[in-house]
Amino acid sequence: MIKVSVLYPNTAGSKFDMDYYLKSHTPMLQQKLGAALKSVAIEEGIAGGGPGTQPTYRVLCHLGFDSVDSFNAAFAPHAQAIMSDISNYTDVQPVIQIGQVKV
Repeated sequence: MIKVSVLYPNTAGSKFDMDYYLKSHTPMLQQKLGAALKSVAIEEGIAGGGPGTQPTYRVLCHLGFDSVDSFNAAFAPHAQAIMSDISNYTDVQPVIQIGQVKV
Protein backbone atom coordinates (compact mmCIF):
# COMPACT_ATOMS: atom_id res chain seq x y z
CA MET A 1 0.00 0.00 0.00
CA ILE A 2 1.14 3.54 -0.68
CA LYS A 3 0.17 6.78 1.00
CA VAL A 4 -0.14 10.06 -0.87
CA SER A 5 0.33 12.82 1.68
CA VAL A 6 -0.81 16.34 0.87
CA LEU A 7 0.68 18.69 3.46
CA TYR A 8 -0.37 22.31 3.83
CA PRO A 9 2.37 24.35 5.57
CA ASN A 10 1.29 26.57 8.44
CA THR A 11 2.25 29.87 6.84
CA ALA A 12 1.65 33.11 8.76
CA GLY A 13 -1.28 35.06 7.35
CA SER A 14 -2.49 32.24 5.11
CA LYS A 15 -6.11 31.15 4.80
CA PHE A 16 -7.57 27.67 5.02
CA ASP A 17 -11.32 27.04 4.90
CA MET A 18 -11.63 23.73 6.75
CA ASP A 19 -15.41 23.65 6.33
CA TYR A 20 -15.10 23.83 2.53
CA TYR A 21 -12.24 21.33 2.55
CA LEU A 22 -14.22 18.75 4.53
CA LYS A 23 -17.67 19.30 3.00
CA SER A 24 -16.83 20.04 -0.65
CA HIS A 25 -13.25 19.26 -1.67
CA THR A 26 -12.88 15.92 0.12
CA PRO A 27 -16.18 14.43 -1.14
CA MET A 28 -15.29 15.59 -4.67
CA LEU A 29 -11.89 13.94 -4.32
CA GLN A 30 -13.46 10.70 -3.10
CA GLN A 31 -15.97 10.68 -5.95
CA LYS A 32 -13.36 11.33 -8.64
CA LEU A 33 -10.77 8.86 -7.33
CA GLY A 34 -13.42 6.18 -6.86
CA ALA A 35 -12.62 2.62 -5.81
CA ALA A 36 -8.87 3.17 -6.26
CA LEU A 37 -8.93 5.32 -3.10
CA LYS A 38 -8.66 2.89 -0.19
CA SER A 39 -8.48 5.31 2.75
CA VAL A 40 -8.60 8.98 3.68
CA ALA A 41 -7.30 10.58 6.86
CA ILE A 42 -7.35 14.33 7.42
CA GLU A 43 -5.54 15.96 10.32
CA GLU A 44 -5.63 19.56 11.50
CA GLY A 45 -2.36 20.66 13.05
CA ILE A 46 -2.82 21.94 16.59
CA ALA A 47 0.71 22.22 17.97
CA GLY A 48 4.38 21.74 17.14
CA GLY A 49 6.84 19.37 18.77
CA GLY A 50 7.53 21.55 21.79
CA PRO A 51 5.24 23.16 24.33
CA GLY A 52 3.63 26.32 22.99
CA THR A 53 4.97 25.92 19.44
CA GLN A 54 2.94 26.22 16.27
CA PRO A 55 2.31 23.18 14.06
CA THR A 56 4.55 22.84 11.03
CA TYR A 57 1.55 21.92 8.90
CA ARG A 58 -1.91 23.44 9.16
CA VAL A 59 -3.60 20.47 7.51
CA LEU A 60 -2.37 17.02 6.51
CA CYS A 61 -4.32 14.78 4.15
CA HIS A 62 -3.31 11.14 3.70
CA LEU A 63 -4.76 9.12 0.84
CA GLY A 64 -4.25 5.35 0.62
CA PHE A 65 -3.90 3.44 -2.65
CA ASP A 66 -2.78 -0.08 -3.56
CA SER A 67 0.09 1.23 -5.70
CA VAL A 68 1.57 4.29 -7.38
CA ASP A 69 0.13 3.02 -10.65
CA SER A 70 -3.40 2.84 -9.22
CA PHE A 71 -3.02 6.37 -7.82
CA ASN A 72 -1.79 7.72 -11.16
CA ALA A 73 -4.56 5.98 -13.10
CA ALA A 74 -7.24 7.39 -10.78
CA PHE A 75 -5.75 10.89 -10.42
CA ALA A 76 -4.59 11.73 -13.95
CA PRO A 77 -8.03 12.06 -15.58
CA HIS A 78 -9.18 14.42 -12.81
CA ALA A 79 -5.96 16.27 -11.99
CA GLN A 80 -7.13 19.58 -13.47
CA ALA A 81 -10.43 19.61 -11.54
CA ILE A 82 -8.82 18.52 -8.27
CA MET A 83 -5.89 20.93 -8.45
CA SER A 84 -7.98 23.91 -9.62
CA ASP A 85 -10.24 23.51 -6.57
CA ILE A 86 -7.35 24.25 -4.17
CA SER A 87 -7.82 28.01 -4.49
CA ASN A 88 -11.38 27.62 -3.15
CA TYR A 89 -10.10 26.69 0.32
CA THR A 90 -6.50 27.89 0.68
CA ASP A 91 -3.84 30.22 -0.62
CA VAL A 92 -1.07 27.84 0.50
CA GLN A 93 0.88 25.71 -1.98
CA PRO A 94 0.63 22.11 -0.73
CA VAL A 95 3.60 19.79 -0.42
CA ILE A 96 2.94 16.35 -1.87
CA GLN A 97 4.80 13.20 -0.96
CA ILE A 98 4.21 9.56 -1.88
CA GLY A 99 5.39 6.94 0.56
CA GLN A 100 5.42 3.16 0.81
CA VAL A 101 3.54 2.12 3.94
CA LYS A 102 5.72 -0.29 5.94
CA VAL A 103 3.69 -0.79 9.11
